[in-house]
Amino acid sequence: MPDSHHRNRMARKKAVVDAAIASADRDKGLLLVLTGNGKGKSSSAFGMVARSLGYGHRVGVAQFLKSRRDTGEEAFFARQPGVQWHVLGDGFTWDTQDREADVASALRGWTVAQTLLQDASLHLVVLDELTYLLNYGYLDATQVCADLAARPAGQHVVITGRAASQDLIGLADTVSEINDVKHAFRAGIRAQAGIDL
Repeated sequence: MPDSHHRNRMARKKAVVDAAIASADRDKGLLLVLTGNGKGKSSSAFGMVARSLGYGHRVGVAQFLKSRRDTGEEAFFARQPGVQWHVLGDGFTWDTQDREADVASALRGWTVAQTLLQDASLHLVVLDELTYLLNYGYLDATQVCADLAARPAGQHVVITGRAASQDLIGLADTVSEINDVKHAFRAGIRAQAGIDL
């Protein structure tokens, strides 16, 4: 490809991108949903935690299903000033095998999440693995959506988990579906510290 052709092509692309940037003239707290069967939903959310902290913002994290307290993200972020970190689950539902206990745990956890969603000083709230609680009927979707809609105007929220409901997708500003192409676990490789934990 001749250099002049490439330069003209990139100039056209830049004009389109610049026009799109110029037309985006509003600010608001975003609701982002990271869903799909692939690895990286929570990792992406924690990347946004790092970005927010980099700007000096305060962050709240609610982990709903995970009961582990030895993950790398908690070891790092829970020590950072400006982070409220809550591990709210009793383990994955296939571990507990007790619907009544899972519903009670979800309701306790949502009470904590409601507190985060009402705190205007929090720039970002991460609701990790929330989709499962809605899909299994542990929480009332109407109440969850109402609480999300009623949060402070400038507060950003990231929700992670597989099979996001149409209610969440409809309410969200940005939805990303992370696809599963290949995963080391299926080849018999354990979860690796710093990558999976």
